[in-house]
Amino acid sequence: MTATLAKLCNLAHGRLDGITESAAAGTDIAAIELNAADVPEGGMFAAVPGTRTHGARYAQQSAATAILTDEEGLKILREAGETRPVLVVDDVRAVMGHVAAEIYDHPSDSLTIIGVTGTSGKTTTTYMLEGALLAAGCSTGIIGTTGTRINGRAVPSSLTTPEAPALQRLFHQMLSEGVTHVVMEVSSHALSLGRVDGVSFNVGCFLNLSQDHLDFHKTLEEYFQAKAKLFDPAGPTHAPKAVVCIDDDWGVRMADIAAGDPDVQVTTVHTQHRVTDKMPAAEVFAEWHAAAATVTTNGVQHVELTRNNTDTVEVEVPLPGAFNVANAAVAWSVLDAIGHANDAAKSGLAQVRVPGRMERIDRGQDFLAVVDYAHKPAAVAEVLATLRAQTEGRVLVVVGAGGDRDTAKRPIMGAEAACGADVVIITDDNPRSEVPSEIRAAVVAGAKEAVASGKASSDTVVEEIGGRGQAIRRVVELARSGDSIVVAGKGHETGQDIGGVIHPFDDREQLAEALTQRLEGFAD
Repeated sequence: MTATLAKLCNLAHGRLDGITESAAAGTDIAAIELNAADVPEGGMFAAVPGTRTHGARYAQQSAATAILTDEEGLKILREAGETRPVLVVDDVRAVMGHVAAEIYDHPSDSLTIIGVTGTSGKTTTTYMLEGALLAAGCSTGIIGTTGTRINGRAVPSSLTTPEAPALQRLFHQMLSEGVTHVVMEVSSHALSLGRVDGVSFNVGCFLNLSQDHLDFHKTLEEYFQAKAKLFDPAGPTHAPKAVVCIDDDWGVRMADIAAGDPDVQVTTVHTQHRVTDKMPAAEVFAEWHAAAATVTTNGVQHVELTRNNTDTVEVEVPLPGAFNVANAAVAWSVLDAIGHANDAAKSGLAQVRVPGRMERIDRGQDFLAVVDYAHKPAAVAEVLATLRAQTEGRVLVVVGAGGDRDTAKRPIMGAEAACGADVVIITDDNPRSEVPSEIRAAVVAGAKEAVASGKASSDTVVEEIGGRGQAIRRVVELARSGDSIVVAGKGHETGQDIGGVIHPFDDREQLAEALTQRLEGFAD
């Protein structure tokens, strides 16, 4: 598990500074890290330019044998008196994934890697695949929003899709522990920033696309093109197999992109609950079609999947909502594509539980209470529609919007909440560096405009409560027998970012406490 500095230089099409070619040929590099303090002796420090400063300024904190950086970084290093060898490239991020893969001996080549991308449903779909693969006897790793696991055991990690050095190191660790299959969320940020460059994907999955991350991508088209990197035959990360949900026009386009390479096996999936703007349901043909699900009283869905209008299989999904029908259909299509669509996998799918995704909190109350990660307009609309379909009484929601993120979606979040719920409590999400009241004001404005314009019912109640804990207590106070309440936005998260400080906060714990207090009479 090493690569010579000379070999890395050739791979990165860079140049060496501070070392001869012959010396570089005898210099082994055994690791690579973005955090200077984490680099071990014999490792390489990847110094990238940041928004506030250049990583090269932290090189003295590193025990690295060599440094990977750009021309600006080299100048900073030499002016600071740094004498260690430097591999200089035009763009560190553009080569870092391939360099990391070389150092760790290309571990993904020996794994079955399934990459899942889309605005909503990535975590749920990867959990479905993990559960099914484990039940089918496959040693499985998972990487995503809720963390990393190897055969169900938690492994420290960060980010939905880790940075390239950490990702390749994880693959190496998984391979050394006997893992054969890895299911991972692939975010648009990861695709744009090259975090998955150097990964040998076996299957790429596309779920859907709706407004999100426009603070980073600027336009929906740019956001789509970032996702398309996983499927574009001209790109470095496209897989030999693609599973694409064509429930929206973005999916239809993505399937066309993947099919640009005749050697790529493209499997399309369609469900009945959505149709594209351009194609009515009668004209949509997909290899796999998911019929409307039969829902039991406890929220378990029995989904009928038909392949090429002939072969039919029924899968059980213990998660409510039409969107989870699509997630399950994609998961089953992936299992079929890799040869694991069997009864054992089906049993694993039937037992999947996803933290913070339509997660029920039950303290014996006579109404439904759930926590969901919905933090974008389309997801809020989907969750509320799901609850509406199974609720005899009212639907109540606690919702907010994150700071330092796409500001355009804030009023849309409020509007979707007002259109889908009878009672809307607008509160703080993760304000981060912004003024919380200003974020809430934008969400409130969207909700009230929806009511004023007639898009939402004039009977819709809209309240604003800054403290998230107070907002959760308030929605529990307002709930009646037969109602459904959802606390949306943070899901599995266990902290709230206010002014750059992470305060302990778990929606599930807060909701459970409020429910218990209600049953006890809300004693002060």
